[in-house]
Amino acid sequence: MPKWTIRPADVLRRYRVVAVVGASKTPDKEAFTVPLYMKEHGYVIIPVNPTADSIHGEKAYPSLADLPGNLAKTIDVVEVFRPSEELPSVAAQVAEMKGKTGRPFVFWAQLGLENDEAKKILATNGVDFVMNACMRTQHQLLGSTP
Repeated sequence: MPKWTIRPADVLRRYRVVAVVGASKTPDKEAFTVPLYMKEHGYVIIPVNPTADSIHGEKAYPSLADLPGNLAKTIDVVEVFRPSEELPSVAAQVAEMKGKTGRPFVFWAQLGLENDEAKKILATNGVDFVMNACMRTQHQLLGSTP
């Protein structure tokens, strides 16, 4: 299966609200620095982490299922910082969320993360995906992308 069903540049141009599953409170982790970078560049970040009350000044939620309905209906992209073997479980949660709220539009698995089972779940449920790509790096590339 392909690494994505929508170009990363198109996701970053089109969508602004990102739920970050696995967002971290640890400053030396990519799951901390990437969401911070995206927030600093105008994206709305909603951290999803069962051990945090807030990250980057934003209220954190224990899981996607714990997002209030009105907030869930604003999510454009779910970015995932969890091990590849957990992607099918997160993809199933995203598919359920899409069924209830019509969102998110895109599932984004961070650099180094890819899973064919998750891709099948997403494709079956009409959720575009990007896998094995860093949202920050892709955003930085936009300056040179037509």
